[in-house]
Amino acid sequence: MKVLKLLIVVTGTGSYQNSSLPTGLWLSELTHIYDKAKQQGFKITISSPKGGGIPIDPESLKPLVLDKISKKYWSDAAFRAMLKHTANLDEIADQEFDCVYLAGGHGTMYDFPDNTILQKIITAHFQNNKIVAAICHGAGGLLNTKLSNGDFLIKGRKITGFSWFEESLARRKKNVPFNLEAALKERGPDYQKAFIPMTSKVVTDGNLITGQNPFSSKEMAEVVIKQLKKQNNQISHQQLRK
Repeated sequence: MKVLKLLIVVTGTGSYQNSSLPTGLWLSELTHIYDKAKQQGFKITISSPKGGGIPIDPESLKPLVLDKISKKYWSDAAFRAMLKHTANLDEIADQEFDCVYLAGGHGTMYDFPDNTILQKIITAHFQNNKIVAAICHGAGGLLNTKLSNGDFLIKGRKITGFSWFEESLARRKKNVPFNLEAALKERGPDYQKAFIPMTSKVVTDGNLITGQNPFSSKEMAEVVIKQLKKQNNQISHQQLRK
C-alpha cells in the first residue's frame, strides 16, 4: 500500500493590518492533524504562502486552549525548528498530494483568500478526486477558489468555518478584515455551524471536509485520516481487481 502524502498549508502573516495585535497560525489546528498523520506514517509537507518561518498566535498558546497534543509539540525543539523552514507554495505547486489541509488562525484571512497559487493547488487536487480540508479561518482559502467550469468550489456544498458570533467571543470583530461566515455564505454553500458556539463541528461533503473552530481540531484530524485511509483502500482494491 502506498505512503499517503499530506500537504498542510499554514499562514505566514503574524499581525492584523489595523492593529498591533499579534496573530498567526492557531497551533492546535496544525498539531492534531500532524500528530495523526505522523502516527499513520504519512509523508507530511508543511507549506506557507511565502515559505520560511511561521508566526504562532499567542492566544493559542494560553493554558486554557493549549491541549495535551499541542503542548507536546510546542515543547519539542525539533518541531519548532521545522516551523521555521516551511516550504514556499510556489515550490510545491506542481507536486501531487492525497490531501490538501488548510490550517487556520486569523493570519490566514490576509494571505489565503486571494492567493492564486493556493487556489490552483486546491482546484487541481479537488478535481482529481483528492481530499481538500479546511479548519476554522483556513476556510478562507476556499472562498475564492473556483472549479474549471467557473463555479466557486464551495457553491452548493455543505461546509462550515469560524462563525461571526465566535468572532465576537474571540473579541476580534473589530480587528478582522472581513466577516468570514458572511463571505462564505455569499458563495452559495450550505453553511452549517454548531448549535453551541466554540464546540466541535466537522462537516463532510464528499472529498470536502471542513471544521468550524479550534475546538474541532481533534475531530477534524480523525475524520480526515479516516477518509484518507478509506479512499486509499478503495483504490488499492480497484487496482487488485484489474
